[in-house]
Amino acid sequence: MSIRVVVVDDQVLVRSGFAMILSCQADIEVVAEAGNGLEAIKAAIDHHPDVILMDIRMPEMDGLAATSRIMELADWPVRIIILTTFDPDEYVYEALRAGASGFVLKDIPPEDLIAAIRVVADGGALLSPSITRRLIGQFVEHHAANADLSSRLDLLTDREREVLAAIARGLNNTEISEMLFISGATVKSHVSSILSKIDLRDRTQIVVFAYESGFVEIGSHNNQ
Repeated sequence: MSIRVVVVDDQVLVRSGFAMILSCQADIEVVAEAGNGLEAIKAAIDHHPDVILMDIRMPEMDGLAATSRIMELADWPVRIIILTTFDPDEYVYEALRAGASGFVLKDIPPEDLIAAIRVVADGGALLSPSITRRLIGQFVEHHAANADLSSRLDLLTDREREVLAAIARGLNNTEISEMLFISGATVKSHVSSILSKIDLRDRTQIVVFAYESGFVEIGSHNNQ
């Protein structure tokens, strides 16, 4: 089955360009385009896409508000990738908190954009460890850990905590498997359990949770 995509950007040439690049792929179908957050919400509800490319700064309703609303309304597994012209900033961070699965810069090479769509559609995240720590660090390192989030850690087993810490460091399943001397299938099982127990959507949400709960500290590679 094709990956169904909605492209959202207030600049016609930008979104048309992205749509054209993606439509050339046999496994990707652009089902709609939108020029603002309100149109994005309608397109999401009408088409139930697998992935939404979402610009942040738009008229009428920005991408942050649209992301939050879509995640509230969605009763299907939609993933949102934030489009930004600038380096990661507070808007991107808030979008990740709202449920986005990652972000890309608008000058991303076509082949990387295509790869990003496929990664996110498959449940992966688009945040490198260094960017993740820098981005989250700008907004949480001077704040106390969220007590509500911290309490959810009690739901995890010791092994799940080890996997949580590894994901926060940016390790993929193969690397976690080698580090903990467990099979890849076991790693996947632990990841699924973590997502279920602490009510998270994907690996990006796990990373945000790990830092905001205080389980992993900025600049540290060790869980508490």
